[in-house]
Amino acid sequence: MRRFVFLCIIITVFLSSAQLNAKNQHPKENVKSIQMSSLKSTNLGNKTLPGEITFQNNIIEITAGGADIWGKNDEGYFTYLQVKGVFEISVKVLNLDKTHLYTKAGIMAREDLSDNCKHVFYQIFPDNSPRNKNNGGCEFQYRAEKGGEMKAIYPNMETAGHNFDVNFPETWIKLKRAGNVFTSYMSNDNKTWHLYSTFEQKMPEKLLVGLAVTSHDSAKYTKASFESLLLTQ
Repeated sequence: MRRFVFLCIIITVFLSSAQLNAKNQHPKENVKSIQMSSLKSTNLGNKTLPGEITFQNNIIEITAGGADIWGKNDEGYFTYLQVKGVFEISVKVLNLDKTHLYTKAGIMAREDLSDNCKHVFYQIFPDNSPRNKNNGGCEFQYRAEKGGEMKAIYPNMETAGHNFDVNFPETWIKLKRAGNVFTSYMSNDNKTWHLYSTFEQKMPEKLLVGLAVTSHDSAKYTKASFESLLLTQ
């Protein structure tokens, strides 16, 4: 009888452990290349020069105007899809025309399409040499409240080195969301990724996620080209 009870205890512990391990296992990640047909595109801001997007041979090319994506209002061009919950989105930036020192292109996740909504924007500049503060031409920006001023996160100058230098066409950027934590990364080979920033901001479960570009000159256009836009959920 004692042996039977002992055996039952062992089986119960084994089954409980197996069930616990099954609960702790994460579902297999779904990695997919974002197709042109799934993207929607729009100008940001009423005064923005009308932009356009083309897609050929896995390359996305965006022509955009816009005074800037900064301050209390955004002007530029945005191509996006709706994403729910946890995600990871990455892209290779092939080129960005230097219309202005602060021309911007990168990955954006925004609450809606109004020009003053809450959002996060991990973006790069076309030339890193004149701007020491961001140490390499990239920057994590955010608007914490609708209609509020945007702010930026910069790398630690003492430890960043050249990890965040733009080097077209060998520049990859990535943005992750887990809950309300947004994490950004940069790579020059799509293998070794360097953590740029970690930022917590309360956002809706469903966001508009994609690529945003602004020329930083309301009278001129810039052109940005991207490749291998990937979404992981």
